[in-house]
Amino acid sequence: MTQVQEWSNAELNRKLAELMGYTVIQSHDAKEGGGAPLYQLTGPGFTGRYDRKPENTWKSVPNWSSDPAASLEVQTAAIEKSQVDYLLNLSKVTNPNADDFAPWTPTEIIKLLTASPRERAEAAYITLSSKQ
Repeated sequence: MTQVQEWSNAELNRKLAELMGYTVIQSHDAKEGGGAPLYQLTGPGFTGRYDRKPENTWKSVPNWSSDPAASLEVQTAAIEKSQVDYLLNLSKVTNPNADDFAPWTPTEIIKLLTASPRERAEAAYITLSSKQ
């Protein structure tokens, strides 16, 4: 989990995008457009961001780690994968010192309910990247 916390929002967003099925494809050959080829970011329900450099195309993925509405998208994907794992991972992110096996206190439950977009994105990444 520490590794996730060390990533910038842009790094976390890109890693989430890859887990959510986003990819960069070469959309135009250098011969067609003259000069360098064009690359395009594509994902579920998303086609956009053309750029000459593949790494720049990733800049237009949803801002799951900062935007409250966008963070609900990755939260939903993580819950679909495993409700229990996501809940436990969110608990670890929002309450790092909580005992996994003790009943949650009202304060710990409030932290879950008021998790920041970054906390939801971190918990979603941990859940989506786990092998099952």
